Amino acid sequence: MVRHTAANAHDSTMFEEMVDAIEPIGRPRGRPRKRPQKLHADKAYDAKKCRKALRKRGIKARIARRGKESSEKLGRHRWVVERTLSWLNRYRRLKVRYERRADIYQAFLDLGCALVCWNYVQRFC
Repeated sequence: MVRHTAANAHDSTMFEEMVDAIEPIGRPRGRPRKRPQKLHADKAYDAKKCRKALRKRGIKARIARRGKESSEKLGRHRWVVERTLSWLNRYRRLKVRYERRADIYQAFLDLGCALVCWNYVQRFC
C-alpha cells in the first residue's frame, strides 16, 4: 500500500492509518493473522503516540530511539524500503509533483509501483 501526504506533514501523522491498512498475513492453516508481529521503523517514528498505537494493536515496536541508537541496526531491514523509494525516484513525474490533484498523483504513484513490481519480476523470475 502506498499513500502520499503533503510535503510539510510529518511521517508519524499517517502512522496509525498505515498500520491499520496492512492486509491480513496468510498462514498455511488456520485463521490468517491480522497484523504483523513486529514493526521496524526509523527515528522519525520515535514518539509516544506511535509506540502506544503499536502496543494497543499487539505489535512489537522496533523503532530506533532519537539521540540514543544509531539507525545502522535497522539498516538491514530498512534497505528494502530505501531501495524501493529509489526505484520510484526513477520516474520524474513522481519525484517532482506536477499534479495539483491528489487523486491524479495517487494514480501515477500506483502506476509507478506496478512498474517497479513488473521490473522486479522480469529481472528475477
